[in-house]
Amino acid sequence: MSRTTALFMWSRAARYSVALLALSSLVATGVWAQPSVMPTASVNVVHLSASGLMQVPQDWLSISLSSTKEGPDAVLLQQQLKRALDAALGVARAAAQPQQLNVHSGRFSLYPRYGGRGRIAGWQGTVELVLEGRDFLRISQTAGQIETLTVSQVVFSLSPRAQHKIEAQVQALAIERFQRRATEVARAFGFERFTLQEVSISSAGQDVPAVQPRLLAMQAQAAVAEEAALPVQAGQSLVTVTVSGSIQLR
Repeated sequence: MSRTTALFMWSRAARYSVALLALSSLVATGVWAQPSVMPTASVNVVHLSASGLMQVPQDWLSISLSSTKEGPDAVLLQQQLKRALDAALGVARAAAQPQQLNVHSGRFSLYPRYGGRGRIAGWQGTVELVLEGRDFLRISQTAGQIETLTVSQVVFSLSPRAQHKIEAQVQALAIERFQRRATEVARAFGFERFTLQEVSISSAGQDVPAVQPRLLAMQAQAAVAEEAALPVQAGQSLVTVTVSGSIQLR
């Protein structure tokens, strides 16, 4: 090995040793050491929930009237259904009034009926008309005057305006109960106050029908005197809002 080659190898080894020594020094002094980030533990955290509820009279009535017919000819059957709907619309539109009695058509379907060997044996069609609004007497009277369609469904509920108003009131009640309960829990554990960490709010509605057979019977007997009004009786709706979340006691 020549002297030049030996000197080159020695110089390279020396530089490598110096680099290792510098690296060890940096690690020892913590210059390259990554800080250890420990997640802050959530202490004194309590999960709880509170609900507010209110039972209110239903202020929205929806009556569906329909007719189902069968026949061998699809075109003829469709014409019959159309005439039945046109006649019903004529009666309903005469009594219509925004928000008090809204009128709109529902489903209009026509489909074949199959016999042996998968062949069409006839046709069946259904047409529907919907009366809905706040004026129960106007709606029931109009439904009773329609002769070409029969009542297929009666539904009571809360109007969108009433639903929004009641939910706002019940939500305020639920939040107040949540805060009161959080304060009570904090004091029970020996803390003076709390901070809110997270919260979620959910709402739900449930119909509570009022079953009054005698009243319905009396209304049915008086139907002729009230222009053949359909006997109806509204129930009540139960609106519930639940506030759930977690608090940290301090």
